[in-house]
Amino acid sequence: MTDWLTVTPGDAPLIVAIPHAGTDIPAAIEARLADPWRARKDADWWIDRLYAFAGALGATTVRTAISRSVIDVNRDPSGQSLYPGMTTTGLCPLETFDGEPLYHPGEEPGAVEIEARRAEFFDPYHAALTGQIERLAANGPVVVYDAHSIRSHVPRLFDGQLPQFNIGDNGGVTCAPALTAAVEAACVASGDSHVVNGRFKGGWTTRRYGRPETGVHAIQMELAARGYIDEPATATAATWPTPFDPARAAPITRTLRDVLTAARDFALSQRA
Repeated sequence: MTDWLTVTPGDAPLIVAIPHAGTDIPAAIEARLADPWRARKDADWWIDRLYAFAGALGATTVRTAISRSVIDVNRDPSGQSLYPGMTTTGLCPLETFDGEPLYHPGEEPGAVEIEARRAEFFDPYHAALTGQIERLAANGPVVVYDAHSIRSHVPRLFDGQLPQFNIGDNGGVTCAPALTAAVEAACVASGDSHVVNGRFKGGWTTRRYGRPETGVHAIQMELAARGYIDEPATATAATWPTPFDPARAAPITRTLRDVLTAARDFALSQRA
């Protein structure tokens, strides 16, 4: 564990990756930002708290505290878009989801700095994740569950209101259909809206590690944030993020516990 990377090992064949809950920005980078709040706005707010129960299920968690505005550990490091033809952000984003510039003019990171950030943060994060996958996969199939959230309305990225639960397996490529079905069933039971492979089909983590033919099954869950915190009509420094309240989040926490239990039990069934 470092001051920005936390790995909490468990014994169950389930890994919960949390790549975007971090808000830490090195001071030298923050000084070049147009607005430090803006650079934190698109964090997956409170996801680490929302999934705090994962350890009780025996899951391993891998989490970075570094802001996605510094480097996005869920993007293809080659720079290739995960969603060709659609608006998205890159490895070291230059703008927010809403299209606002992150840096003062002329202060954007160049190729050399991007490579340095990759070596300092991206590579160690994925080395930790790979190490945990290898540790658990030594005993049989394992599930990598990539945990995310986003504001329910981001017009630049998608039309209208996002479904509550957005399940991604990259079109059935990154995990067995039975895992997707089990996760989907838990979402259906909640009574809230859901979609499989909608706007979010799975980021680089899901696509990189999901190799069901080798026993590594990866699936992404993108939550609409309204499921566990109140969302303002307009996100400003004064209104966003809203505080995390365990009581407010209790209903979706119950569903997510069912989701992770289903994922763990799927992996265990593959080991029988």
